Amino acid sequence: MTPFELLTVYTQGFFPMAEHREDASFEFYAPHTRALLPIKNLHIPKRLKRKMQHVAYDMRIDTAFSDVIHHCANARPETWINDHIIHLFIQLHDMGIAHSVETWRDGKLVGGLYGLTIGSTFCGESMFSLENDASKIALVHLVQHLDRQGFKLLDSQFRNPHLDQFGLYEIPQEDYVTQMQAGLTDKVNF
Repeated sequence: MTPFELLTVYTQGFFPMAEHREDASFEFYAPHTRALLPIKNLHIPKRLKRKMQHVAYDMRIDTAFSDVIHHCANARPETWINDHIIHLFIQLHDMGIAHSVETWRDGKLVGGLYGLTIGSTFCGESMFSLENDASKIALVHLVQHLDRQGFKLLDSQFRNPHLDQFGLYEIPQEDYVTQMQAGLTDKVNF
């Protein structure tokens, strides 16, 4: 599969998942309901707001994409990110389509996330934390960045208790595909 073929599948509302880290292949999935995070009205828990105000984090974009995707793949034993997915996303990053948001502290990468852009939709793929809340801080930074850039949708694919606290909501898959495809020609830059 080429990166362009992968993008075509994304524009139809599907995304890749391997059975496990060592799997040589992957399948495409589309949930019945799609989980999204609000870009305009993200709920930031008070405790996280306080932490962001009192702890010095250096937020970066696209400075360590390969490190971020490898950390995500190795963060938990039941990962769906295999070497083939990693390779495709690194190619998409080189093409300016896949991006990472990174949380750094004291010169060390401590958390982050990665995903890809399709028109005015950002498809969030995975997150990792080496310190408490580091991925959540990357998510808040991502949403603020997407808002400034004029993105309309932040796709998180499946409902996740970790993301519920941010105001996660679900819509039918068909509605997601319609909204995502309507934004394919939007002129937004990550």
